[in-house]
Amino acid sequence: MRSSKYLEELRNYDAAQLKAQLVDAKKELFNLRFQNATNQLENTGRIKEVKRNIARIQTVMTEKAE
Repeated sequence: MRSSKYLEELRNYDAAQLKAQLVDAKKELFNLRFQNATNQLENTGRIKEVKRNIARIQTVMTEKAE
């Protein structure tokens, strides 16, 4: 599965790298939403994928904080 490999990569990152990944994912989500609102987005499934990636990043950050 793709998500398990992505999760393994996230778990190898340190806190600063995770925060950078989170910022990048949120910027991408903003851009995707903007493209969707202006009817320029072709792959609307990407929005759902990026939201899940944000949740994965936040989960790993919480795991590392404990």
